[in-house]
Amino acid sequence: MGILHRGRQSFVFDQHPAILASSAIAGKKEQEGPLKAYFDETNTDTKWGQSSWEKAESKMQELALETAKKKAGIHNQDLDALFAGDLLNQCISSSFAIRDSGVPFLGLYGACSTMAEGLCLAGMAVNGGYARIAAAVSSSHFASAERQYRYPLGYGGQRTPTAQWTVTGAGCILLGRQEQGPFLNAATVGAVVDYGIKDANNMGAAMAPAAYETLRAHFDDLQLSPSDYDLIVTGDLGSVGKEIILDLFRRDGVGIGGVYNDCGVMIFDLEKQDVHAGGSGCGCGSVVLCGYLLRQMERKKLHNVLFCGTGALMSPLSTQQGESIPAVCHAVSIGTERR
Repeated sequence: MGILHRGRQSFVFDQHPAILASSAIAGKKEQEGPLKAYFDETNTDTKWGQSSWEKAESKMQELALETAKKKAGIHNQDLDALFAGDLLNQCISSSFAIRDSGVPFLGLYGACSTMAEGLCLAGMAVNGGYARIAAAVSSSHFASAERQYRYPLGYGGQRTPTAQWTVTGAGCILLGRQEQGPFLNAATVGAVVDYGIKDANNMGAAMAPAAYETLRAHFDDLQLSPSDYDLIVTGDLGSVGKEIILDLFRRDGVGIGGVYNDCGVMIFDLEKQDVHAGGSGCGCGSVVLCGYLLRQMERKKLHNVLFCGTGALMSPLSTQQGESIPAVCHAVSIGTERR
């Protein structure tokens, strides 16, 4: 096997791991948005029949994995590795969801970039022959995230215009080797970027510089340009972060507006739904990718997609101590054909 590393931060998948199946599980507010038809299962009960929101989030992860396995016709014993993460302390949504399965588990924390991080690692495992089938899973829940990061919901705190709505959802992708795509073709691992943003209600501004740096690295390392993709999509910058990305590339003299969008803008109707700057959370990019984007690729409406998971690497403690918000972005190139 040759060296697969490219440039400073990127690598290619020479065996082109294939997406065997995917699933998207979403909540009440998400099913009221424009992508309802692309979710495998939704529920108007925010607790999904569980006794807490945290247990509900674990339930969504469990449903996402079970749904993807059913589509692929596999069982737990067929899974060689599962890469999963969420926003809660110690990633309890993920570990509790998988604790009775017996599946080899690698827990991740990349904040809202976790699905892209999981895809990178699951792709490496399959590409290198360390796993025959690997899964990438991530989730978030509006109420569990609010309880941990902000205020109790009963407090009724005023949300700023730049604030985003944490998506209640979970996504799962199963990777293996087969002749039919979509395929993972390449990836770029992001570096941590910190522009000194301290406003925990302005995640878009905190994460946009990291997305910009990763996109630049991806194009430079792999000698590509925005025109090589039908769609370049960030995970959850929302309307504020999306405009920052467009502005940063305009300053470079690069127009990406024709092929760029953000999952946080796509998942909700920003005019009709009260979500302020759009969606956020591990579940945001996950359900848009596992639901809408991969369905569009299956139908050959999209052929080459660059999925850029964005994450704010903060904690309640770091915010309370007045720290700025470091961010990271990982990019994964997905195509209907190997390249």
